[in-house]
Amino acid sequence: MHDPDLMAMAQDELDRACSLNWRDLAKTVPWGDEFDGISPAGRNVTASRNYIWVGDPDGDILCEVRIYGGQTRYDHGAQASRLIKKP
Repeated sequence: MHDPDLMAMAQDELDRACSLNWRDLAKTVPWGDEFDGISPAGRNVTASRNYIWVGDPDGDILCEVRIYGGQTRYDHGAQASRLIKKP
């Protein structure tokens, strides 16, 4: 099921998560965090953000974001990802 509210928040959070450049991110990969927030429609949600190496360490970085309505709804959340290319 596609939830436009969760997808909108996932895209917005992905844009924020990818605002750091590769050089800054490479110092901390692999890394992830979670926080509770409010979706654009006013729902309580959890946002999860992860940065992982694609293939070999010190290469491209994959940023993944998932927005979901609490731990029991993780599999029903919206996910967005973007590749951050090594310069």
